[in-house]
Parts: sequence; C-alpha cells; structure tokens
Amino acid sequence: MLDESLLDAPDALARADRRDLLRGAAEAGARVRTAARHATEAGITELKPEGRPRAVLVAGPGTAATGVADLIAALAGASAPVTRIHPTGVAPAPGALRWTLPGWAGSVDLLLIATADGSEPGLALLAEQAYRRGCTVVAVAPLRSPLREAVHGVHGLVVPMASAPHGEYDAETSAAGPGTLWALFTPLLALLDRVGLVTAPAEALQSVADRLDRTAERCGPAIATYSNPAKTLAAELADSLPLIWTEGDAAGPVGRRFASVLAELSGRPALAAALPEALPAHGGLLAGAFAAGADPDDFFRDRVEDTEPLHARVVLLRDRPTGGLSAAPAARELALGHDTAISELEPEEGSTLESLAELLAVTDFAAVYLALASAPGA
Repeated sequence: MLDESLLDAPDALARADRRDLLRGAAEAGARVRTAARHATEAGITELKPEGRPRAVLVAGPGTAATGVADLIAALAGASAPVTRIHPTGVAPAPGALRWTLPGWAGSVDLLLIATADGSEPGLALLAEQAYRRGCTVVAVAPLRSPLREAVHGVHGLVVPMASAPHGEYDAETSAAGPGTLWALFTPLLALLDRVGLVTAPAEALQSVADRLDRTAERCGPAIATYSNPAKTLAAELADSLPLIWTEGDAAGPVGRRFASVLAELSGRPALAAALPEALPAHGGLLAGAFAAGADPDDFFRDRVEDTEPLHARVVLLRDRPTGGLSAAPAARELALGHDTAISELEPEEGSTLESLAELLAVTDFAAVYLALASAPGA
C-alpha cells in the first residue's frame, strides 16, 4: 500500500530515504556537468575520427548499462546499428559475468563499456578481445577500478565516471539510481557527437543539465503533490499495474527504463510497449482480470479484510507535441472504453535530448517516491 500522506511530508521522506535516492535524482544535472568535464579532460572533445563506425556495441552490467544502450540506439537511429552485448554467467555478481563479442565485430566497429562498478573481470577480458580484433574501445568506469587500470592506455580509452557531488549513495541501488545513468551516458554522448552518430555538442549537454535541474525543482520533495508531476504520477500508480505506452523515438527507452526502475527500486511490476503496437499487445489486460471493474468473486461477499485488487493503469509517455499523425487518441479511447485510468506525460518544448532528459527525470522521481512511500514501515 502507498502511504500518500508521506508524499507531502518532506522530513518523513528524508528519514525513509536511507539509500539517498532523492538526492541522486536531484543531482542528475550536476552529474551531467561533471561527466561532460571528465570527457573533455580525457580528450574526447579533441578526437578527430576518420569516419563513422560501422556498428556500435555496448556492454555493461545492470539497469544503467541497459538504459545507456537503449538510449544510444534511439538517438543514433539509422546512423549506425547499436547492439547491446548481453552478459552471461551463473550469477549477477561482477566476478561471474562474462561478455563475448559477436563474430562479425572487427576494426570498423566501436565498443562502448559502461559500468558503475568497474570490478568485473569479464569486461576487462572483453576489452582485450576487442583490442585483438581491432575494435576501438571506450569505457566509462569509476576512477579507481580494476577495469580502468586494465584498459586505459593499453586496450582503449577510459573516462572516469562522474561521482555524486557530495559522495556516492548506496552502491546496492546505484545501478538503477537516477544519477548513475547520466554519469555513464554523458561521456558516451560526447564521444558519439565527435564520431557523427548523434548531435550532442557541449552546449547541448549544458542544456540537458539545465533541464534536469529545472525538472528536479518541479519534482522535489518540498513541492506538494498537486503541483508535482512525479508525486502525482506516484500516487496515481498506487495499487495498479502500470501499462507504459510510449510514442516517439526518445520516449521508447524512457518507458522501458521506467518499467525496469519500478521493479528494481520499488518492487512493482510494469509493462512497457510502443504505440501503436501497445494497443493490441495490452488490450487484453484492459478487458481481463486487471480491468478496472474485474472481480471474479461474489459481488456481495465481505471485503473488509481483503486487499485491493490490482488494476491496470495506462501511462502515456510522449516526446512530441499532440497533433499530426499520432496513436494517442486511439490509446485514450481504448483505455477509457474499458474504464481504465490514464496518466499522461509530455515534455516542454526543446531538443530531443532535453525532452528525453525531462521524461527520464520525472519518471525516475516517480519511481523513487513509489519506493519510499511503499516501503515497510514508511
């Protein structure tokens, strides 16, 4: 159950936030600025590439690396295929994970490694394998990590991961933490700008940091629920199965990350799909056991001791203004036709990167509020 009273009690939220997740969300803009500076100091902005890579490969553990790969693929579009190398192993522990280059990877391809840990021997072995194949290797990893020592200057270039401005928050959740994504993603954006796959010059990264700061002000714990989009979304998703429907290239990876972070931080299931395919894919959930009016048991039985049933709720994430060719009207019609509530998020005007940053910030804050207000003893 969600304790909605906690959402408007900043001091109680702070006491419940033992992992400093709210601080991580608020510091995302600062992490972008620090990461951009680290990229410059590492020489990325001075690179003079001979041409675009044939393909981009992305490797790393956890939610953050998955999000980085997904975001890069969305931004690169048709410029180059982007492939995430999925880890294998007997456990999710750093020492057990292994990554293997696809057989076709070679000297015209670019390998990006993103890790908030840096102790994974499998990533060092991957970098060595890529070096033997002639792949260019660029990694973002903590400054004092075995991976940085193994790769830097020998098998590739390593950019130090931007640490939190006032010290790291709990490492147990750092892979899904809001600031970690930007600490890993920003230097790779600067690199991909240099090789011509995305448009992310220094001024664009500054605009992203500014948008993250403004969104953090709107979504902070001191802002009341009625005017706070993240708290409002968290309250709306209480005791529901979120069906996250996305429209627009940048909204897709945001929706998929939102579903992953909801599961990892707050222990809540969610399903994400892009419009218009989401309508037939999830339509059965709106008419089945998760429908708003579904109750398979006797209507007249005593429900005083029963928990509330889990009903579906649609979350519509869009990265472009309403109008034109859009499946949003059909999505609203389907949801409302099944008496299913719908929440909508759409960013303010700006570049694709700014829109993406705003959607990520609001959904990250919402996931954190759900985690804090739903925690045992909260």
